[in-house]
Amino acid sequence: MSGFVEFELSDRIATLTMDDGKANAFGLEMIAALSEGLDRAAEEAEAVIITGRPGVLCAGFDLKIIRGDDEVAKLAMRTAGVEALLQTYMHPLPIVIACTGHSVAAGALLLCAGDVRIGARGEYKLGLNEVGIGLSLPVFGLALAEDRLDSRMVTRAILGAQLYDPDEAAAAGYLDMAVEADDLMATAQQTARDMLELDSAAFASTKQRMRQPTVDRIRASLA
Repeated sequence: MSGFVEFELSDRIATLTMDDGKANAFGLEMIAALSEGLDRAAEEAEAVIITGRPGVLCAGFDLKIIRGDDEVAKLAMRTAGVEALLQTYMHPLPIVIACTGHSVAAGALLLCAGDVRIGARGEYKLGLNEVGIGLSLPVFGLALAEDRLDSRMVTRAILGAQLYDPDEAAAAGYLDMAVEADDLMATAQQTARDMLELDSAAFASTKQRMRQPTVDRIRASLA
């Protein structure tokens, strides 16, 4: 799958491993590979685990493009990124994210788009740091964050550009739990197996009803 996302299918669970050999930036190739993997999972699997390379899940959108002068490239990356985030957020299958390390900016939004988010403990930073680096968080980011973060943490997390370690990120709402790194994949796999016991049609329709208002807000902002 393009060398950016490895697809593995085992016992009805598709594992998508993001690995560009660097910081797993959310550039066009990574976005396309993740989207392709999610499409394939919808056809071949009954649950999905999204994970990253050791030490990093996703470093966010490619800053070289964001800070560059090519407006066409910026728009293409942003548009593709939003669609991939919404694809994850509204995917009919259960999505478990096994966060292997740092996950900031669009990486933190990817966490917000998952159903169950499990993070490896370590000296990692997770969160929306856009305001801290001179970028305004767009409506799609605000909407996803406001939907999943603890309401008491939203202002500090977004306006304060607060970055959290994994245990703090679980308290804030970026993660559902933090575990020891050696236990990360086993915990994610057991969580996915547990979710296989849910009625798939009821799960998909209920997820859509829960999340459609947020998607509508995002789509309206893009229009």
